[in-house]
Amino acid sequence: MKSLSNALLCLLLVGACACAQSATPKFATTVGVTEVVDFDETTWAQLLKSGPRPAAYLFTTSYCSTCPDAFATLHAAVTQKHQAIQLVAVMMDVTGNQALRHAVHFPGLTQMFAFDGFEPAIRQSVDPAWPNITPYIVLIDKKGVVQRFIGPPSPKALRAWLG
Repeated sequence: MKSLSNALLCLLLVGACACAQSATPKFATTVGVTEVVDFDETTWAQLLKSGPRPAAYLFTTSYCSTCPDAFATLHAAVTQKHQAIQLVAVMMDVTGNQALRHAVHFPGLTQMFAFDGFEPAIRQSVDPAWPNITPYIVLIDKKGVVQRFIGPPSPKALRAWLG
């Protein structure tokens, strides 16, 4: 009986290891994002100056339970508009493949960044008034006008953003 229990335990461990090894590529191909770009203290200024327009940036963490719903609101607005709009997630607390594993929570994501450096300084470079609450969303319209939100934007704000 003990050898049967050990055999079953071994099978479970082998299966768990196989799932863990294939998780990152599966997630990456599911949402279309295959890499995570570093986001440091200079990145935000560059994106504001010459980043894609219009675009939505969702600043999130690996433990943010309301961030996927906030992203779904953005994605639904973009889908209804039938426009090619950048929907970007910026992970604040995990990097590389760990960040990429969270892409599965954001279907429709077009790019993923991850903080690379001292988190408070990076957050300060994005918005000195940001109280470190997520989801933190920044919408940039086609003219470069910036709107900032804690939580999902209102329908009125989304209409203004998408013009």
